[in-house]
Amino acid sequence: MNLDLLPDDCFAHILSLTSPIDACRISLVSSSIRISANSDNVWEKFLPPDYQQILTRLRHPLIFSSKKHLFFRLCNPHLIDGGLKTFSLEKTTGKKQYMLSARELNIAWADNPLFWSWKPFPTSRFVEAVELRTIWWLEIQGKINSGMLSSKTTYECYVIVKFVDRAYGLDFLPSKVTVEIGNVKSEGNVYLRQYESKKQCLETLWYSNRMELVLRSMAFRGIMEERVACKREDGWIEIELGSFYNNGGDNLEVKMSLKEVTGTHLKGGLVVEGIELRPKQQTTTNHM
Repeated sequence: MNLDLLPDDCFAHILSLTSPIDACRISLVSSSIRISANSDNVWEKFLPPDYQQILTRLRHPLIFSSKKHLFFRLCNPHLIDGGLKTFSLEKTTGKKQYMLSARELNIAWADNPLFWSWKPFPTSRFVEAVELRTIWWLEIQGKINSGMLSSKTTYECYVIVKFVDRAYGLDFLPSKVTVEIGNVKSEGNVYLRQYESKKQCLETLWYSNRMELVLRSMAFRGIMEERVACKREDGWIEIELGSFYNNGGDNLEVKMSLKEVTGTHLKGGLVVEGIELRPKQQTTTNHM
């Protein structure tokens, strides 16, 4: 069948039932199809149902010439809610993504300058992040209403951090990470260390052996899934807290946390930018 023979409104409706990436691909077929594929009727379907309300929350207004232009502008993170969060769209699906700044999190004793220091970081998307000076009770919590997220979507949650040169005591014991929504809870463990970097020069043989014993003990008992810290393209490090499925329809509170409160040793040198929630990337395997 020649697609050019379809009525414009019919073809635009068909395209609106696909995805942003499909609409971009099929627009290359012909110039007449490109007109339908670029129409506002198609791209408004790819925008979130509440996109007008989201636009009012932007810290800086957006100028756009079409709904397609608006969609791709929103694929870049934009500050919302007075600069305390960022919002963006996942480019291939149009699913919502958020990042909660450190100021939006509940960090134990973060307002005490003896323990934490608030300061700007050149590579941060927020005005400031918070650096751990020294503390023994490390607890970081964040929450978001599931109604703000895309429905029928599996989300992954990450805490975004850096380790300064003077970092110490953070990986002596594993930190517990959790994500909870309703009566469903995801749990795991993570050692707060930058795996890509060289080992800290002050690490002693005793410290290394002690770490190995703890790791073996955890693996033997199979207590929780172990997560790892991964370096991002923007220079920050992300640590997976867990994942959850947002069915939609219910306004449930999503609770996310990282904490290490069992050890009494001091720790410091962790910089917290925030917590990011993004749709889980779909992968195709032979088992599907």
